[in-house]
Amino acid sequence: MDAAFAIGAGVNLAFVLAEAGFGLAANSVALVADAAHNLGDVLALLLAWAAAWLTRRPPTARRTYGWGRSSILAALINAAVLLIGVGAIGVEAIRRLLQPEPVASGIVMAVAAAGIVINGGSALLFMRDRDSDLNIRAQFQHLAGDAVVSLAVVLAALAIRLTGLTWLDPVASLGVVAIIVVTTWSTLRESIDLSLDAVPARLARESVHDWLADLPGVREVHDLHIWALSTTETALTVHLVCESIPAARASHELASALQDKFGIGHSTIQIETETDAALCRLRPAGTV
Repeated sequence: MDAAFAIGAGVNLAFVLAEAGFGLAANSVALVADAAHNLGDVLALLLAWAAAWLTRRPPTARRTYGWGRSSILAALINAAVLLIGVGAIGVEAIRRLLQPEPVASGIVMAVAAAGIVINGGSALLFMRDRDSDLNIRAQFQHLAGDAVVSLAVVLAALAIRLTGLTWLDPVASLGVVAIIVVTTWSTLRESIDLSLDAVPARLARESVHDWLADLPGVREVHDLHIWALSTTETALTVHLVCESIPAARASHELASALQDKFGIGHSTIQIETETDAALCRLRPAGTV
């Protein structure tokens, strides 16, 4: 996977420089906007690559969970930088919409067409592992979406060439901005949620609670917490009030079942009798 990140980042960075240069030469704000978006891809790839490396580092006495959350931090930084960048692009696009300028549509079409190939090819590098890693899946979806954005730029340039309507270029750039904002906003929101220990979006706390409550011998479930250790690892802590204290093997089997059914790989389960539960200060709902 390191090779995929290296190839993807290198190819996209070279394309960004070329696209920005041709965009300025062609006087196309849409092409420059797409170059800025692709620069965000390079940043996203580098951050995701660094986070993937950090998550492989072992835990230490100080960082007992390791560096898993660096993948969440990478997503948060990437989303914030992209939103700041598109704000500047949007302002320039509106200015061009009010004061249209000539555009070299042929150059725009050629460069944006190259973007379809490069973004699409880069996305293929992450296709194989996209189902097992949220961070990888985000890169795949981002790059595949960029290929579609480049297609929109090609169509806008073709329309300008056929009609001579230069205002189509800033309109296309505003479309690019809208796509970036919509896709990035969801990433920003999810990364903020994960950094604040929210339950990962793929899980429903109620489903986990009800499954635990239905286990044989379980009378009550309380102090249930589910949070993300990284974009791929999920943790859980819970107190189970049971009729009797189960064997140690049963606890290990329960942890394995949580991994198999919900993808929760780091679970800490405290078994209590009714007497223990009566003394537990974390039993009342809403207590942290």
